[in-house]
Formats: sequence, structure tokens, C-alpha cells
Amino acid sequence: WRFDETGRPRPDFVLNQPAATGCEVLVAGRNFGCGSSREHAPWALLDFGFRAVISTEIADIFRGNALRNGLLALVVPEDQHRWLIDHPGAEITIDLESLRLRAGDAVDIGFEVEPFARYCLLNGIDPLGYLLSRVPEIECYEAGRP
Repeated sequence: WRFDETGRPRPDFVLNQPAATGCEVLVAGRNFGCGSSREHAPWALLDFGFRAVISTEIADIFRGNALRNGLLALVVPEDQHRWLIDHPGAEITIDLESLRLRAGDAVDIGFEVEPFARYCLLNGIDPLGYLLSRVPEIECYEAGRP
């Protein structure tokens, strides 16, 4: 879809257009990630440069994989999603601390993120990094076991 048969970018493909250059937030269609149950799907989006995906519905397995791998996957109401779709290139602020998404004066909504995933994202770690940060406590617990 992105490239023609010779490997050249197709100018009509949305991610090849100048407005998409440097964008870090993908506003996607309904049921995003359905059928993408492997970690490779969020890895590909991260490798492309996206840091967040916004949709009205995101497949559960994809969302879990995305969050575990550092890609924020947000579900927003239909009317807010429609505004984002209708305003490509709009500057979006996602505040993970306060759980708010803003786009100018038109969009200001709260969102939910599973608390452990939020902790990991805010601290720049994955679940393994979290466990490694707890090694002293784990060793202390294990030392007290027969």
C-alpha cells in the first residue's frame, strides 16, 4: 500500500504525505489491532515512530501488547475521535500523569490506562525492568523462605 512495485513511495498513501512526516500519534479506525495478536504489530508502529494509537475501539490483545512494549493505546469517544479524524495534523497532547488528552480547544477528555502499564510507561520500563528493579525485595523474601 505504501510503495509501488518498484519500491517508490505512493504519494496518495496517507503516511507518505507531508502532513504525516514526524507524527507520533496514529488516529486509527474502529477495532484497531484486531488480528494483530503478536508483539510485532506494536513493534512495527514504534519503529515507524508512533508513540500512541487512538481509536474508538482497540483489540484487547493488541492493546496489552502495545502497553507492554511502550506504545500507548487509547480508546476515546466517537465524537472526539471524529474531530481528530477530521483534523489531520492537529497538535495532540497526551498527559499520562493526569490521564488527559487535549487537542486545542476542541478536545479535552480523560482516558484510562491500566495502572501497572501506566507506571511502566511513566518510568520508562517494561514488566521485566519492573521485576529487575525489585530484585532486593525479591531476594529478601526468598531469604526468609525455607
